[in-house]
Formats: sequence, C-alpha cells, structure tokens
Amino acid sequence: MIKIKTPEQIELMRESALVVSKTLGMLASEIRPGVTALYLDKLAEEFIREQGAEPGFLGMYDFPNTLNMSPNAQVVHGIPNNEPLKDGDIISVDCGSLKNGYYGDHAYTFEVGEVAEETKKLLRVTKESLYLGIREFRVGNRVGDVAYAIQNHCESHGYGVVRELVGHGLGTKLHEGPEMPNYGKRGRGKKFVEGMVVAIEPMINMGTRRIKQLKDGWTILTADGQPSAHFEHNVAIVNGRPELLSTFKYIYDALGISSDEEEEFRRQTNA
Repeated sequence: MIKIKTPEQIELMRESALVVSKTLGMLASEIRPGVTALYLDKLAEEFIREQGAEPGFLGMYDFPNTLNMSPNAQVVHGIPNNEPLKDGDIISVDCGSLKNGYYGDHAYTFEVGEVAEETKKLLRVTKESLYLGIREFRVGNRVGDVAYAIQNHCESHGYGVVRELVGHGLGTKLHEGPEMPNYGKRGRGKKFVEGMVVAIEPMINMGTRRIKQLKDGWTILTADGQPSAHFEHNVAIVNGRPELLSTFKYIYDALGISSDEEEEFRRQTNA
C-alpha cells in the first residue's frame, strides 16, 4: 500500500534517514583491508543506538545483523562474517534505522584499498544512474520514468540491471508501496504524487543481469561471479520535486572527497 506522508512526517523520516547517513559516514573511515564485516556491523549497531534509534534490519524477517554487507560479486543481502576485507575489494553496505516510528534505509558501495579501474567505472555509472532516476521522481511522472532512466544509463555502458530486486516505498514499514524497479518503460506504472517517499536503489552488475541465491537464504550473487554495485537514497516529493532525505556527505567528508555531485543535484532540483 502507498502511504502519502505529511510535511511533518517527512521531517521525522529525514531524521531516520540521517541516522543511516551518519552511520555510513562513520563506517567510511573504518573500511580498509584487514577489517571484518562483523566488526563493522558491531560498530554500526552501537552508533545507531547512540543516536536514539534502533537498527532497522536487525531481526527483520529473522535477519541476524544490523548491516547487509555484500562484497564483490554479492549483489545485496550479504550476512556479515569474520573474513577480512582485501585490497581491491568493493563492498555494498546497506543500513537501516528506526526512529520516531519511521524507517531510514540507504546504501553505498565502498572501495577497499586500490580498486581496478573497470570496477571504479561500475561504481561511478551506478551512482550516476541513481541520481538520474531520482530526477524523474516528481509529481506527474510514473514509476517507469525512474526505472527507464536508470536502466538506459547502465545498459548504455554494457552493464546488467538486476530485475528480481527493487526499490520500494518507505515509512512506518521498511517496505511500502510502490515497488521501484530499476528497469522499465517511460510513462508506465504508478503515478507520483505529493508526499510520496521512496527508496531508490540501483543494483547493477558488471556482466550478466542474472543472479543466484546462496543456501543461507539471504545472500544474492551475480550468476557469472563478476562484481555488482549498489547505491540507495531515500527521497520525498516536496513541492512537486524530489528532495533527498538521506545524504552521502558524511561519507565524502570521511573519505576526504568532494560532495559536489550531491550539491549540484540539490541545486538543480530546487531551481
């Protein structure tokens, strides 16, 4: 079910999203070769609770941890373990929080040490597609407009767009309507209206779009073993236009890199 949010509810959701944003920023300074996903998971749980929130994923559908941590060929839903990260890895960190009765849920794929140039390109193109999709999340457009923008950009670079996993509405439940696929046709699907809040999250594979699942019942892998990238933002429609509730700024600050892309996006969508 699609649940339209009031301006007051959107501000509460911004608080929840920023808990996640700050948590990802904290983790950004900890991710390096030799660190384990379980160590990072413990840090994240403590940090979320320190912010007056609860981990949004812990225990949901019996998931055992605070973070979904998916390295390399894992697409999403990876379970943190004690295997040290290696130089050249990438790892998607998907984090949720529950505060004031509302969920925040977003993700970033991090580089670990020195990463191959072709993998860097996959991350760059996937993140570009996220913002291209978000630009289409405005009053009068439809789900297919967001989906097409993401699919067209990624497939133009020869990448595979995962079909079986999608973004979603967000609110008092982690998964609300509408579903937000990363592939589709312009002008199709649910029409966007003022007050909608969604999680838009391209999941893009370097090779085939096809996936498989491990026997743990959670971890999703690329079928050909090539890397996958995942970026996610929480977005509301405010005054007819998309407004980011989450931010990568804390990550960029921790990594010492420019946040110009996000600032430019905010400038353009508020013009």
